[in-house]
Amino acid sequence: MYAEDSFFTLSLAGRFGLIVLSVVLAALCLWIVWRVRHLKRAYRFLIALGLFWSFVWVSPQIYYLYYIQIFEGLPWQIVVKQIPTPVFLGRVLFFSEQQNLSFHGQALLGWALLLCALLPRRRRPG
Repeated sequence: MYAEDSFFTLSLAGRFGLIVLSVVLAALCLWIVWRVRHLKRAYRFLIALGLFWSFVWVSPQIYYLYYIQIFEGLPWQIVVKQIPTPVFLGRVLFFSEQQNLSFHGQALLGWALLLCALLPRRRRPG
């Protein structure tokens, strides 16, 4: 399924950098959801959903900035498109969008954020 994914056209160093960037972005999103555990579950869920939505919308620009660093001659440009619709986000979450590593990674991040938001509430000390 992934044999022809563009990830495999990158050099070993390019793949490693892309993985590191992806892990850092995912960890940052998960950390934000983790930090708001003191809020009510519905608020945490909305924050997680908003983070997922933002990630799907804005991350192409972040990845493009990475590609500018590893591919010579790429032009500086805005690659962010209009904000994703709820239907598109649902398709991503349920693995119904394009069958590639990018969309499947986004789906896994989305589920991780939503599950993290549903964890039991953290009690504030004192």
